[in-house]
Amino acid sequence: MPGPMPTLKDYFPPLDPYLNVLHVDDDILVLDKQSGLLSVPGKDPSLWDCLEYRARQTWPTAGMCHRLDKDTSGVLVMALNKRAHGRIGSQFEHRKTTKSYIARVAGIIEEDSGLVDLPLATDWENKPRQRVDYENGRPSQTEWTVLEREANATRVRLHPLTGRTHQLRVHMKAIGHVILGDVFYGDTETLAAADRLQLHAAELGFTHPTTDEFMTFVAPTPF
Repeated sequence: MPGPMPTLKDYFPPLDPYLNVLHVDDDILVLDKQSGLLSVPGKDPSLWDCLEYRARQTWPTAGMCHRLDKDTSGVLVMALNKRAHGRIGSQFEHRKTTKSYIARVAGIIEEDSGLVDLPLATDWENKPRQRVDYENGRPSQTEWTVLEREANATRVRLHPLTGRTHQLRVHMKAIGHVILGDVFYGDTETLAAADRLQLHAAELGFTHPTTDEFMTFVAPTPF
């Protein structure tokens, strides 16, 4: 059975560190987002605290170029002006960025690497969940590589080739290895196995909007 849907009363965004800055210059702000913190405000007014709000207290012009799920931690870039926002946003849109995630998943994956190629669509009866949908889904691909096998879990590196909502979560569940601590797609056992979603955006690469240098930012995996 799917895990319980989070509610407003479950939102306790972490305060320490309040903001974890990896890099800042005239054009970009690169942050290491904590698990449990929204990237942007939620629809309900009580969900105002988010990475965007915190960044704008120091950098008022900071704007989101992409997002990470509330429970996913890791590298995220914001633009500090319209020109930078346009150039970086275009890289995400045309898949010119490089992304690498670390995850711990339930069970032992026997193969050393593989590709999940399954179309995804919104599960309208259970929003914001997504589902594999061969008729209406959008093409979605995730490469995976085993890093370490534990007693009853596997640590993997994930490379999303597309950027669908909940893509990594749904793809790992679809191959029988749900990400530990996942409240949307896990069950009682996999939720109990971790104190947070074991998914971390470990690495992000993109071309700097002014210098044209390809830059890669890394955030250490906290689990």
